[in-house]
Amino acid sequence: MKKILKYGLLVIVAVVVLLTAFYFLFPESVFRIAVDAQRRAADLVRKEVQVDNHRIAYLEGGKGETVILLHGFGANKDSWLAFAKYLKGYHLVIPDIPGFGESSRAPTDHYGMESQVARINRFAEALKLDKFHLAGNSMGGALAASYSAKHARRVLTLALLAPAGVPSQKKSEFVIQMEKGRNLLLPGNEKEYDDLLALIFVQPPPIPAPFKKIFMADMAEHKEFNGKIWKDWQPEKFSLAPALPLISSPVLIMWGDQDKIVDVGGVAFLEKHLKTSRSVILKDTGHTPMIEKPEESAKAYLSFLKEYSMMKGNQK
Repeated sequence: MKKILKYGLLVIVAVVVLLTAFYFLFPESVFRIAVDAQRRAADLVRKEVQVDNHRIAYLEGGKGETVILLHGFGANKDSWLAFAKYLKGYHLVIPDIPGFGESSRAPTDHYGMESQVARINRFAEALKLDKFHLAGNSMGGALAASYSAKHARRVLTLALLAPAGVPSQKKSEFVIQMEKGRNLLLPGNEKEYDDLLALIFVQPPPIPAPFKKIFMADMAEHKEFNGKIWKDWQPEKFSLAPALPLISSPVLIMWGDQDKIVDVGGVAFLEKHLKTSRSVILKDTGHTPMIEKPEESAKAYLSFLKEYSMMKGNQK
């Protein structure tokens, strides 16, 4: 019995050593495995579709009414994974917005808000999505609001998670740094990446060192193209003000009370200019509620969707 236990312990130790070695020698493979596991947990599958000259990668899964989720600047479709696993009972479609993630980057194309709205519309048409719920964070929130103003018939409900393009009486730390000539959304080294994490989160998620290197390498690789998108979009001049009165669907406003990218004071502006809205402010939360507080933000969103469903039922 002692020999069996001894050999069993040796086997366990050997397996741990091999897994550890694999983790450090092949971090990209381990990272891919981890992401795939998160996608499976959310019942999402990676797909692609050609839209004009853009190849758009996206995640899709679930059944029910369709929900399209749009990520923020410099992010990708996987930023919604922790949030998405709570949205059971809905058909989820989560694209890499053209120019980001695994979607194609076309240097000669323009990536301003109007151009991106048109691409998202053609993406929905390519997937034969006629009507759907739409939600977006940061740049994705600005895109979702702009889309809802232009294609009101298609949008059942709109959720804006700290959208860009909204003024506030108080300057955010990001705006203050921009005025000093530092765009922290375009990090070029480890220090700037750490500064970005501190800006986005109240409590930055624990990122293993090998994974952190992967994130930094990806941002460094696409820094120049992200800079082009930033220039095309001109966020310092972009405003949602003209779009807001044109939005006819119910709107959920969600914001972290400690947002250092887009100040939470933007909530009052949205409430003033939207026809129908309700607001949820999450405590001790930064710019990306769906990452920092996925369960809490998902519950708030599901409650909003349930209210819409009940209202729709009462109108029949």
